[in-house]
Amino acid sequence: MLSALLQLTLLFGGLSLLAFGGGAGVLPDMQRAVVEGHHWLTAHEFLSFFAISRAAPGPGSLIVVLIGQSVAGLPGALVAFLAMFGPSSVLAYVASRFWHRAAHTDWRALLERGLAPVAIGLTFASGLGLMRGTEHDWPAYAITIAATVAFAFGRIHPLALLAGGAVILLMAGA
Repeated sequence: MLSALLQLTLLFGGLSLLAFGGGAGVLPDMQRAVVEGHHWLTAHEFLSFFAISRAAPGPGSLIVVLIGQSVAGLPGALVAFLAMFGPSSVLAYVASRFWHRAAHTDWRALLERGLAPVAIGLTFASGLGLMRGTEHDWPAYAITIAATVAFAFGRIHPLALLAGGAVILLMAGA
């Protein structure tokens, strides 16, 4: 079990420091490591954990708690939580101290403009990675894309989109 806890710490600690713009940016790497690298979960289980973490209140990165619990029980959940949120919290605190002091500098404005597309790109890549890793037929791809567009440009509750997609797939016989 100690080996699993160490692996959880290394994986989520590293991803924590790469999570620019939120945890969504590292979901493809997380999925690859958890499903293909360590074989802790299947692609379907990862998608289920992702759906639960998005439906539950709190940050979507709480998927790491579900993964940690699946790997090593309650100690795994705690280690995964601390590894995912600890390093990035310390880094955010230290960076904010410097960021606040540089409020009116030119380099800060340039950095903000430069990192915004990176965060958007990582978030977009996470969506594509999840879709490619879990969807395997055209009806599922079409429903995922339609739900993404509806969610991005409409005011539809995510649970309504999930229910609608499930109903459509059931009606299609998938």
